[in-house]
Amino acid sequence: MNYTPKLNFPNINLRAKEDNGHILVYNRIRSMYIVLTPEEWVRRHLVEFLILHCKAPLRSIVEEHPVSINGMAQRADVVVMDNNARPLLLAECKSPDIDFSNNHVLHEVFLQASRYNAIIKARYVVLTNGIQHFCYECCNNEYVALKHFPVLG
Repeated sequence: MNYTPKLNFPNINLRAKEDNGHILVYNRIRSMYIVLTPEEWVRRHLVEFLILHCKAPLRSIVEEHPVSINGMAQRADVVVMDNNARPLLLAECKSPDIDFSNNHVLHEVFLQASRYNAIIKARYVVLTNGIQHFCYECCNNEYVALKHFPVLG
């Protein structure tokens, strides 16, 4: 499988290395190398986009943010905190192979993100497979679709 398909994000530079047959990429949020999977490829691009184009400060980004749902440990892919350390944006990243043009698939991903956001309570929710992006603003427990990514900083 091609782990580095062309995404609908600007190109990024990644530090990469090979280890025991796996490609690892440097994650500057967690300051460590991570196995490159299709979802990680999307996450690396999203994080750089949030920093460079949405003005999210590097220090405000949390990856694999813990979420407990009905006593079960879950993890939100990316959460951006505001200046008061409150969640501002929650993003759910999927592999480019996940077909968001299938309404059922997109609905399932939206339900997953909205379950996480019921706990996290971020103002914005983003769903991305790297090719298609869906941005929402949560207002009074209702999600309103946005035409573009929000400015965060």
